[in-house]
Amino acid sequence: MHQIEQEYQSNIDNFSQDIILAHLDVLLTYAERFYHRQFNTRKPEGHAILTRLEKVLNEQFEADDLIHKGIPSVNDVANTLNLSPNYLSNLLKVHTGQSTQQHIHDKLIEKAKEKLGKKELSVSEVAYELGFEYSQSFSKLFKAKTNMSPSEFRNSLN
Repeated sequence: MHQIEQEYQSNIDNFSQDIILAHLDVLLTYAERFYHRQFNTRKPEGHAILTRLEKVLNEQFEADDLIHKGIPSVNDVANTLNLSPNYLSNLLKVHTGQSTQQHIHDKLIEKAKEKLGKKELSVSEVAYELGFEYSQSFSKLFKAKTNMSPSEFRNSLN
C-alpha cells in the first residue's frame, strides 16, 4: 500500500499507471492467498461445517417434503449454515473436490437410487417426489451422474 501511495504521490509519467496496477495485482494476489490459506489452517472448523452440511442435507432429503419445497439450492443450504454460497463452495472444493451444487446432486442421486429400488413408484413419481417438476430433468441429471437412465438403473437391480 505504501508503494502504491508513493507512486501516486510522485511525478506522474507514462509508467505510473502500469506500476500502480502491478502493485494492486500483487496486493490482490496476497489477499487471495490468505483467503485460500484459511481452508488449510482451519481444517477442524471445515470438517465441522461439512458435518453440519451433511446433517442439513440429510434432514431435507429425509423430510420427504421436496415435492413442496423443491430441490435444496446452494443459497438455501448456505443460508441454513450461516455461510455465503461462495465460501461454502470453496470450502467443499478444498475438502472434497466438489462444489456445493455437485454435493447436493450426489445426495439427490443417492436418494433417487433408494426410491428407484422400490418398485412401487414409477420413474415419474420418483422424480416428482424428489422435487422435479419434469421427469425429463430428473432423467437427464440421473444419467449424467450415473451413466445410465433411471429405468436402466432399476432394471440393473434385478
